Amino acid sequence: MFALEALISLLVILAAVVITFQQARGNTVQDARVRSLAVAEGFAQGPGLDAALTSPNPTAVLQPRAEAARRAAGVDFVTVLSPSGLRYTASDPSLIGTMATGDFTRAAVDGESFTERFHRDPNDGVRAVVPVIDARGRIVGLVTSGIQVESLTHATEGKLFWLVGAAAGALVLSVGGAGLVSRRLRRQTHGLGPAEMTRMKEHHEAVLHAVREGVLIVGPDQRLLLANDEARRLLGLPEDAERRHVTDLGLDPRTAELLVSGRAATDEVHRAGDRLLAVNVRPTAPEGVGSGCVMTMRDTTELAALTGRAAVARGRLQLLYEAGVRIGTTLEVKRTAEELAEVAVPRFADFATVELLDPVLRGEEPTGGVITEMRRTALSGVRPHPPLRPVGDVLRFDVPGAPIAMALAAGHAVVQTELLAAEGWQTQEPEKSAETLAYGMHSLLTVPLRARGVVLGMANFWRSDTPEPFGEEDLSFAEELAARAAVAIDNARRFTREHTMAVTLQRSLLPRALPEVSAVEVAYRYLPARAGAGGDWFDVIPLPGARVALVVGDVVGHGLHAAATMGRLRTAVHNFSTLDVPPDELLRHLDELTGRIDEREPEGPDGEERRREEGITGATCLYVIYDPASGLCAVASAGHPGPAVVSPDGQVEFPEVPPGLPLGVGLGETPFETTELRLPEGSKLVLFTDGLLQDRERARDVGSGLGLLRTALARPDRSPEQTCADVLATLLSPSPGDDIALLVARTRLLDPARIAEWEVPRDPSAVSPVRNAAAAKLSEWGLDRLAFTAELILSELITNAVRYGAEPIRVRLLHDRTLICEVSDGSSTSPHLRHAAATDEGGRGLYLVAQYAERWGTRYERRGKTIWAELRVTGDDPEPPTPAIPDLDALEDLAW
Repeated sequence: MFALEALISLLVILAAVVITFQQARGNTVQDARVRSLAVAEGFAQGPGLDAALTSPNPTAVLQPRAEAARRAAGVDFVTVLSPSGLRYTASDPSLIGTMATGDFTRAAVDGESFTERFHRDPNDGVRAVVPVIDARGRIVGLVTSGIQVESLTHATEGKLFWLVGAAAGALVLSVGGAGLVSRRLRRQTHGLGPAEMTRMKEHHEAVLHAVREGVLIVGPDQRLLLANDEARRLLGLPEDAERRHVTDLGLDPRTAELLVSGRAATDEVHRAGDRLLAVNVRPTAPEGVGSGCVMTMRDTTELAALTGRAAVARGRLQLLYEAGVRIGTTLEVKRTAEELAEVAVPRFADFATVELLDPVLRGEEPTGGVITEMRRTALSGVRPHPPLRPVGDVLRFDVPGAPIAMALAAGHAVVQTELLAAEGWQTQEPEKSAETLAYGMHSLLTVPLRARGVVLGMANFWRSDTPEPFGEEDLSFAEELAARAAVAIDNARRFTREHTMAVTLQRSLLPRALPEVSAVEVAYRYLPARAGAGGDWFDVIPLPGARVALVVGDVVGHGLHAAATMGRLRTAVHNFSTLDVPPDELLRHLDELTGRIDEREPEGPDGEERRREEGITGATCLYVIYDPASGLCAVASAGHPGPAVVSPDGQVEFPEVPPGLPLGVGLGETPFETTELRLPEGSKLVLFTDGLLQDRERARDVGSGLGLLRTALARPDRSPEQTCADVLATLLSPSPGDDIALLVARTRLLDPARIAEWEVPRDPSAVSPVRNAAAAKLSEWGLDRLAFTAELILSELITNAVRYGAEPIRVRLLHDRTLICEVSDGSSTSPHLRHAAATDEGGRGLYLVAQYAERWGTRYERRGKTIWAELRVTGDDPEPPTPAIPDLDALEDLAW
């Protein structure tokens, strides 16, 4: 062995020396190519070379330069040639003027630099050829540089000594290493002979056959060389299995293919009869080419079954977790039922249906008693158009053996492993049952949906594509899934009930119909939020003097409390509007009322929690008064967006309105301001709440919402109804997160011919002329039947202003839906109605006004007051009683 190892080492070293020498020679030639090309390119690109080539005597100029470059670069020659190959320079001066041998077409014609081996005069070698190109791109010459073969040989032979020395050293090391290995091998075997080694082999075989892991050794010819006892048992191998081809051993085709392929495998699962084997295969040779293989195997049948059950349990736990996340994302009963069906398919069932009681769908509390029908609410499956009743159908289950009836009676899940044998299910609906079986449905699991001890509905899980039927182990999972879904459905039902109550309350508190007024043509829209009723409201309130008040507001928060607070504030606005005060003063009264509402909330943690959750404190309001006689519009805001004004030609403006603080926030410390606008006839006032502008789903803010609103409003010649429809079509989101109130009012102006005004001097004698002028105007308007009543009222009011008021005194008649008589003066003192005694000489004036007028009242202005009275123009009112006093002048004396 030692001699053999030494011989092998010698041969390997000799081969290495030869290969290394040849490689060194090749490297030397390559280095010569690189050096020659570098020298030639450097010389060819030298300054003045192209000029020297075109001079009368290139040799005289270039010969010294070429020789200097050759010596500096260490090459054997640097030669300058003409494009045709004529030598201008040469290391041997006798060659100057002769033609150089070789093909220079690539350089002289194509302008390409190249290197080549040559075998021509004066010596063989390696040279590089580089063209010389002048400034105009012409090839004016060639430069060649090279190293002769003799120089290359000397360079290679210089390395031979070192190669031989290295080879001798390697030989000494290999021989010495072989001797050391031989000595170590003898020492490690402890000098064992053949008998001892044979005995050791027998011991190894005993161990091989005793282990509880099968071992197969297959030779390169794919024949079995060795199989231990465990392998024979697991694979059922015959006694004469050795030396037989693996395809003749009766193995599973997949296992035989693995042994024949020669590929490696790690813990692959293969079948062997009713067993599952974990197989590992490795080649016997390190390279794996042309070698056999070793296969080890172990029985994992029980482990696989246990692992499968664990995997199913993990999948069920994961599905329950996903159900907790995916079921109940909305507070809609129908959507929650759909989420339950979607979660179950396809990881638990191939089809899933959910049936709920009708009261549950309406948000009502389920009634007790016997349940015989439910409405299908959700259906999900792995294939379309299953032969199951569609969503919306009412299912009856009055057959005692039907699965739903059995589950309701038992109070827990019921499984029908084989639908073909379920007579009660087939009896319930024979035709549908046949279609369902023909579709491939073979197993059904039914579980009640119970929450708080009350049945809300049923969940049915079907299997068709999955071959395994439902078993007893699926019952607990189905009940857990149904329990979680039932809680979500019950929460959605309770929310639906509360939402319906809040919306009903809110709608009952909003105006059912708007009053008919001459000042404006009004249209409105109100949309409650999907998440819960809010506190948005709007109103149109007729005011004295043919004026009208337009109101929009928004109570902070949602729910029943917000709706109730809205109702209180809307009622308060109606009450305060009867005072006929300016918008800023009305908002001040409303602000004080809102603060008192908040003060009456209960103290303590419950009250604080209610404030925080329901948002009691704070409301916004926009109050507008429009006067059709003058076209003036007075606007005041309490934290609410200002109105949009659309001119008759379609121009949209958002006038600057001081926003003020929301109601209940400023506590009366910050005053509200009134802004006056003059509107042409036919203008549109658009009042809205912030729910119209903002949209959380589309990430829209107030600024972009105003831009969309401007676009929707900028269309002339549209009625208020059309304007409302266009605005909602542009800005409404599919699921608004807040209430939306929209009020569009197109303004009108009273005909100047229906307005009469007089200035009255502070003189009792001026009463009669004004009264006569008023009677004439009434006759002109065709209101002679109201002349006596109007003269009486004007006489009383003018006389009162002359005696107790201050200048200026003005009288105005307005012919609208009613006849409006107004007397204004500069005093803020208002008369009061009282009942005079029989012996009193005065005190009956306002009493007479109250008796004859439809309505009357006092309106305070920035300076002074206005006392007004309205008389009905149309209708079958009885004629006023004939007075016992002959004329009105005498009546004035008695009244005052």
